[in-house]
Amino acid sequence: MNKIFKSSLIILFLINLNTASYSSNVPSSFADLAEELMPSVVNISTTQTVVTKTNPFPNFQFPPGSPFEDMFKEFGTPQERKASALGSGFIIDKYGTVVTNNHVIKDADDILVRVNGDKEYKAKIIGTDPLSDIAVLKIESDETFKPVKFGDSDLARIGDWVIAIGNPFGLGGTVTSGIISARNRSIGLSRYEDFIQTDASINQGNSGGPLFNMDGDVVGVNTAILSQGGSIGIGFAIPSNNAKQVVDQLIKYGETKRGWLGVRIQDVTKEIADAEKLDKPRGALVSSVSPGSPSEKGGIKAGDIILEFDGTMINQMRELPMIVAQTEVGKTVRVKIWRNKKEISKKIKLGRLETSSDFKPKKPKTLKTTVIEDLKIEVRPLNDEDIEKRKLPKDTTGVVITSIDADSPIKNLTINNIIVEAQKKKIKTPGDLQNIVKSSLISNNKTILVVIYNNKNQISYIGIKLK
Repeated sequence: MNKIFKSSLIILFLINLNTASYSSNVPSSFADLAEELMPSVVNISTTQTVVTKTNPFPNFQFPPGSPFEDMFKEFGTPQERKASALGSGFIIDKYGTVVTNNHVIKDADDILVRVNGDKEYKAKIIGTDPLSDIAVLKIESDETFKPVKFGDSDLARIGDWVIAIGNPFGLGGTVTSGIISARNRSIGLSRYEDFIQTDASINQGNSGGPLFNMDGDVVGVNTAILSQGGSIGIGFAIPSNNAKQVVDQLIKYGETKRGWLGVRIQDVTKEIADAEKLDKPRGALVSSVSPGSPSEKGGIKAGDIILEFDGTMINQMRELPMIVAQTEVGKTVRVKIWRNKKEISKKIKLGRLETSSDFKPKKPKTLKTTVIEDLKIEVRPLNDEDIEKRKLPKDTTGVVITSIDADSPIKNLTINNIIVEAQKKKIKTPGDLQNIVKSSLISNNKTILVVIYNNKNQISYIGIKLK
């Protein structure tokens, strides 16, 4: 009996020891850490001018589907109003340099930064980067401020304690705690995603605020939440190592300088790996190569599978853009690819993404219009983009009205209406409409019947009396 009792004591002692070893890592309080960090976290409020149009006839409602309903949407008195937004940020040097999210200060006319809950200052933008959703501000003051420093987010582990400090719902100075729930999350918000997921409560207004580790170092910039109206314990932060690289460039250059390879890529599926005799699905499949790009010059071809970039293995396609972007512009790197069922190596000198053809916004196509003189309108051919955007039947043909003169015989059509038939004949080109109108005039037929899609994509039959 004594042996059994002693054995039980030993087992209980071991269990208590084991429990104690885990519980010793659980903070008894976050109070000291929060008190130390609060002066470095700022509340950001912005104002911007929003222009809206008011209904010129507020007491009159047009019936659904009426052509006048669409027409009067184009008119109205422009009204300017001030809109405000709230966010968070943190100070990274004694001079008042602040890091936040780009979406917090985007299109702002004025930016106000409140420090330590009481003092308010104006701030100016040093640089922004929409691709990573990072912005850097400078508080306009000669005072000195208390900064925090970036930690090494690569050392952050799933299960580590973290605290978030920010300005949720404009309440200011709010501290929440949790753990790192996951790493390397991609949620489809931006081009470069490698989020830290946390269950520390993050709400509207926390954007741009810091996620701290237990050493008081910033390991993430709180950016997004999955929500159905409030925090549900799934928040996302940009890792500090990614943010710091962007911040350093914005401070130094006022813009980012990312490496550019010049390829479009896709996932390597199991079927593709089997067909290419690759040991398993890995790497990034090159679907196309930009003309004149570093990849074209270095011998990369469509169909190649990029397995390794500058010594780093590419396990999943989404890893490659991030690694390339973080590589120094002008650096010559070795890229290992899989081609014709064997591995080969290429040397490529990286370009700069921001000056590349892939980065520059594509100029909108200039659409040629035709004047239909007898109708006093301008039209252009209906194209595939119109059909897709407006969800029309794929075999739809016609012309889109782009302009209507004040003295046009057309009184109940509006810009962007689509004429698909005239006199029971399908319209495929502006010339078709032109010929039908002229033929009607020659035959002394002063009225023509057209079929249109209005701006709600409803089909209407319209009679037009020619002059």
